[in-house]
Amino acid sequence: MRIGLLAPPWIPVPPPAYGGIERVVALQAAGLAAAGHDVTLVAAPGSAIRGVRVVSPLEALPAQIGMATDEWRHVLGGLDALADVDTVIDHSGPLGALLSAQGPVPALHVVHGSLDGELLGLYNGLVARAPQLRLVAISRSQRQAAPHLPFAGVCYNAVDVKEVPFRASSEGYLAFLGRLAPEKGPAEAIALARDAGLPLLIAAKCREPAEQAYFQREVAPHLGPDVVFLGELDRGATYDFLSRAAALLFPISWREPFGIVLLEAMACGTPVLATNRGAVSEIVRDGVTGFVRNTTAELASVIGRIGEIDRAACRSHVAEHFSSAALVRSYAKLLVPTHDVRVPTPAAPMVFSAPTPLIRPLLARQDLPRVPAAFTADRAAG
Repeated sequence: MRIGLLAPPWIPVPPPAYGGIERVVALQAAGLAAAGHDVTLVAAPGSAIRGVRVVSPLEALPAQIGMATDEWRHVLGGLDALADVDTVIDHSGPLGALLSAQGPVPALHVVHGSLDGELLGLYNGLVARAPQLRLVAISRSQRQAAPHLPFAGVCYNAVDVKEVPFRASSEGYLAFLGRLAPEKGPAEAIALARDAGLPLLIAAKCREPAEQAYFQREVAPHLGPDVVFLGELDRGATYDFLSRAAALLFPISWREPFGIVLLEAMACGTPVLATNRGAVSEIVRDGVTGFVRNTTAELASVIGRIGEIDRAACRSHVAEHFSSAALVRSYAKLLVPTHDVRVPTPAAPMVFSAPTPLIRPLLARQDLPRVPAAFTADRAAG
């Protein structure tokens, strides 16, 4: 089958650092190609997947995420480049959903956001104008938030466990990895670590104005020997950072549609301490791969039980339920033509390369306090 994938225009596929959607698209593209499909990927400049034709309608990466003109040019050019495929899987956002639903090529649109507030209203409007739209949810929780929308099915995100290093024991710090935004809980993570008397290492991008403002207000005042900000990490550094952590803190306050960082941490062998919002309980097995609690206060009460979690079981859970093979199989079941995508605009692939930070020296710091041995019961890989 000739399959077209439409990724967002903001970050290359695979991403050099931040980019959960882009990592999923990279796995999907490679997996579909390995399964024998003819895959064309429309993605940001700098994208490259072995065995996959890549088209980049934009000449360079947009200066800022969310620029309407760049998004329109990317989606219009991308759909034109995909005019001859058998089916399209669109990850680009609501604009791609609207345009792809109205063309001659069968299309699936993957919803990556939380279906509440403005985004839910937007999809309600899209469905009213394009009732033939077929949506894919990335979790049961996301689908249940809007059961009236035309979901074709649920396809969980995935990680390639073979690319993720496993570590049977930790170096004793707590980790936070995610956006610098109130709903993601960086401030709550700082409070949890402080109350537990454990060091916290924070890895996050800080490029957008809102992120920079949040950093100055909620993170910067607490930085010191026990709270270290690492900035944005490349893939290798991210996995190194996660694999050495005693636990990943995930004290979110919003309806998380998935949370791929949960998979990445568990694949490294690192337990997760998370608040029970959105898809968290679908991904983390309470008492087996971490602890899921309703409040941050309840999370604080189980930090001392981190050592009860078998790090090998964390990795096995991801390999069994969230593999790249499972991702490809779940989408293959939905690739049935039902309706139709064609909008003309030229496409011009370009090449981009971005430097990535080197942070391993920070991870090796010896002056950070270590978690008590009781918290880090070493376990051999199974």
